Amino acid sequence: QVQLVESGGGLVQAGGSLRLSCAASGRSFSSYAVGWFRQAPGKEREFVAAISWSGGSISYADPVKGRFTISRDNAKNTVYLQMNSMKPEDTAVYCCAANQWSGAGTTTRQYAYWGQGTQVTVSS
Repeated sequence: QVQLVESGGGLVQAGGSLRLSCAASGRSFSSYAVGWFRQAPGKEREFVAAISWSGGSISYADPVKGRFTISRDNAKNTVYLQMNSMKPEDTAVYCCAANQWSGAGTTTRQYAYWGQGTQVTVSS
């Protein structure tokens, strides 16, 4: 079992950058795939980015391709989401999720463990 804690959210102007962190507790974090999802007010949760347990497979949602980068540091039990050229439509609560021995899944049902989320607000 793994517990996830997100950090790094906040308020940023359009065109700015933020880096989110997803810190995991427990052993064997390197065997977990991690995904980022976001949910804006009044909208359904949507996929943002994911990285497989090996780091060899990465997926991005079309709206963030070329602007967001996901990476992992297994020594620190942490996955990062670097967000550049941010837009007001990126405003949402961002959550990370994990599943063991998985690929870079793009749907919520592919993840067993979830963090509480961190708020990201992009002003125009």
